[in-house]
Amino acid sequence: MIDDVQFLEYVVKALVSHPDDIKIKRTVDEMGVLMSLDVHPDDMGKVIGRAGNTAKAIRILLRVVGMKNNARINLKINEPAGMGGQSWQDRRGPIAPPAPNTSKTLDEAMEDLNLD
Repeated sequence: MIDDVQFLEYVVKALVSHPDDIKIKRTVDEMGVLMSLDVHPDDMGKVIGRAGNTAKAIRILLRVVGMKNNARINLKINEPAGMGGQSWQDRRGPIAPPAPNTSKTLDEAMEDLNLD
């Protein structure tokens, strides 16, 4: 049987720069298994990923592990403490403005090719 805590620890340690700061708390209730994850503040972006895709992938893998063990596993990623009320999104700085729309019509693109 696969140990869900060891699995989560293995996956997260492979992602972060501060593996010694990983803390996992596992609780079981009538809803299933809740795993709470704490990581170093600098590693939050790595664990969550762009648009939350890394966190989603970790949750999917944990559900697979849970199915093998006949358990429903949910993952909660805790906001790092000691950030002075500042969220991890605020810490990473401003997001670059979107690139200007440079799409062209088919006719404009054909002119650029100079096929004449």
